[in-house]
Amino acid sequence: MLHRRHLLTAAPASLVLTGCDALTRNPTAKAIVESGEQATYRWQRLVGRDGLAREFAASDISPVFKVNGTHEPTNPEWQALSTGGFADWRLKVTGLVGRELALTLPQLRALPQRTQITRHDCVEGWSAIGQWTGPQLAHVLKAAGLRDGARYIVFLCADDYGGEASKGGLQSSSRYYESIDLVDAFHPQTILAHSLNNQPLSTGNGAPLRLRVERQLGYKQAKYLMQIVVADSLAPFGGGKGGYWPDRGYEWYAGT
Repeated sequence: MLHRRHLLTAAPASLVLTGCDALTRNPTAKAIVESGEQATYRWQRLVGRDGLAREFAASDISPVFKVNGTHEPTNPEWQALSTGGFADWRLKVTGLVGRELALTLPQLRALPQRTQITRHDCVEGWSAIGQWTGPQLAHVLKAAGLRDGARYIVFLCADDYGGEASKGGLQSSSRYYESIDLVDAFHPQTILAHSLNNQPLSTGNGAPLRLRVERQLGYKQAKYLMQIVVADSLAPFGGGKGGYWPDRGYEWYAGT
């Protein structure tokens, strides 16, 4: 099986190194990525839905885990929460659930924890290996209880690209968001990470909580989580394509 990360590395180096936008503007590169997207999604749904992303040894951890995208949100709500050490932060779980939740960091830490050392693959062509710790998303969803019709899990973030207009920041009609289907939501490696390399998440890496869905590319790993919405459709969110970057031409599934 030729996975998407191999198709990306097969693309011309000049396209990869110039970043994400070059990939979406160039028809050849976009066709390569789209073909990999479709093949990976079909394979993971028909054959490998329970397959695990490779996990590494502690000796493989990258000396520096690159901060990409937002380095610090500028919106006042996140700034105030950060100033207070996230003591007043709550992860809201709403939508098609039997019981809405508002979870504190201590409550999330009290759930059964999973630690995994995995490789983060960015569509821009770089990778890094890090150790992530947090509860499996499945534990949170089971506590809330999914109602009939639930198909997608949508992650709403405080991420505004730090107001960087060149990346959509304050020009955007919505803050960063992402979504996954129920297969990935209940995958054992899909966690809500509060720690990287045995330390609480830094601001640049998504404090206080970020998504790790390890069989997908970096832009799916949403940072600065604020709310989880269980939904039957992606149409009401952002541009309706399932994520901040998918709304701007990127692939929704982004499997590796």
